[in-house]
Amino acid sequence: MTPTQQFPHPPPEPGRGAADEHGHEHGSGLGHGHAHSHSHGPAAPVSKHLRKVIAAVLIPFAAAVLVGLAVLWPGGAPSHQRTGVGFDRQTQQATVTQMVAVSCKAVNASGDTPTGDTSTAEGASAQAQATGSCKKATIRVDTGHDKGRTFTEIVQPDQSRQLHQGEKVVVAYEPSAPRELQYSVTDVNRRFPMALLAGIFALAVVVVGRLRGVMALVALAISFLVLNLFILPAILQGSNPLLVAVVGSSAIMLIALYMCHGLSARTSVAVLGTLISLVLIGLLGSLFIGWAALTGNTDDNTGLIHGLYPSIDMSGLLLAGVIIGSLGVLDDVTVTQTSAVWELHEANPSMGWRGLYRAGIRIGRDHIASVVNTLVLAYAGAALPLLLLFSIAQSSVGTVANSELVAEEIVRTLVGSIGLVASVPVTTALAALVVSADRPGPAGAAAAARVPAPARGGRGRRRKR
Repeated sequence: MTPTQQFPHPPPEPGRGAADEHGHEHGSGLGHGHAHSHSHGPAAPVSKHLRKVIAAVLIPFAAAVLVGLAVLWPGGAPSHQRTGVGFDRQTQQATVTQMVAVSCKAVNASGDTPTGDTSTAEGASAQAQATGSCKKATIRVDTGHDKGRTFTEIVQPDQSRQLHQGEKVVVAYEPSAPRELQYSVTDVNRRFPMALLAGIFALAVVVVGRLRGVMALVALAISFLVLNLFILPAILQGSNPLLVAVVGSSAIMLIALYMCHGLSARTSVAVLGTLISLVLIGLLGSLFIGWAALTGNTDDNTGLIHGLYPSIDMSGLLLAGVIIGSLGVLDDVTVTQTSAVWELHEANPSMGWRGLYRAGIRIGRDHIASVVNTLVLAYAGAALPLLLLFSIAQSSVGTVANSELVAEEIVRTLVGSIGLVASVPVTTALAALVVSADRPGPAGAAAAARVPAPARGGRGRRRKR
């Protein structure tokens, strides 16, 4: 009796686990025969020669990233004299302890009723403030050296944010102002709902993703640490924003991809595809930001940054934002494409690199359509109030697109989208070349020759030719 007759399902190869009755392999690292198997386990090991080739590319790259981190590592964000404007204010936590209704006319400083044109927004607001019912809020400071101190604030009837008794708020502190004007309410304290939402998100990721979900959350935490401990302080310290963004993004990419998807040739191909796409995004972004004369100084926040740290290259900061913003979506595209090609090869080991590329690129086209649309809608949603202002002003499309505020978003969206589109064929071609060039060892080749063709076809859906 031949080995094939003895074992309808051949015994596991050395280094691979046995399969159960559902066709799931344990300890093999081969994953399932599904298109998105990058969530099921590490890829099958490739030959030693290919591992050496991949390592020859990635080890110098990782070493360069470490050197860049060491050279550019900041000693912390440089200090500055607070301006008291925008986010650059001292703030404390406080609680609204009492709300009392008062006459707006009684608390009006001038005591005179405005006589402006009530058909305008300003006139109507002034009339409401003079004749309506206002509220007098008593607020208690809960943190800082003035803990327990109270102050009052008048809430106008047309004010967008109305305070309520017992509400937690954020107050700004200006020590140089007169004592009765040192504190003022600036915002609502949203820490609890934000923390609860973050907890629900983490729970959902862990419940669905299990160990992979835990690793993804750890990688996310490390990404925030790199952003807050390296990228932001290094830019504030005066380092080139583009160089800092490239080094920081590369560190995040290496940590996140290998931590979430394992140290394998499959992950390494995704890293290479992401790296090539980031280089393309950097080159295109640098070219068109300079060509379109985008300064990066378009609103109050960027103006404040430029005022506090004049040495920061604001156009370079804009380009750094484009690179960092594109990285997250690039990871998803490159990992998915690499996994698709790997699974196609597992399903049909005889398929050459051209066949693998054609099949993988068909999957990639669907991914491109959804991802590009997601990017455009995400940027449009973020800039929706600005777009509404242009719509109210009845500005033409050309006028809107030519304004620097909108032009920044257009360049950011299109450059990032070009990089995403390019990442699909680049990563698919790399993955197809790697898996098709792989040559298993003698033991692996002999075991593969013993596998009867119908055994694989019986576990999945055979593709019609």
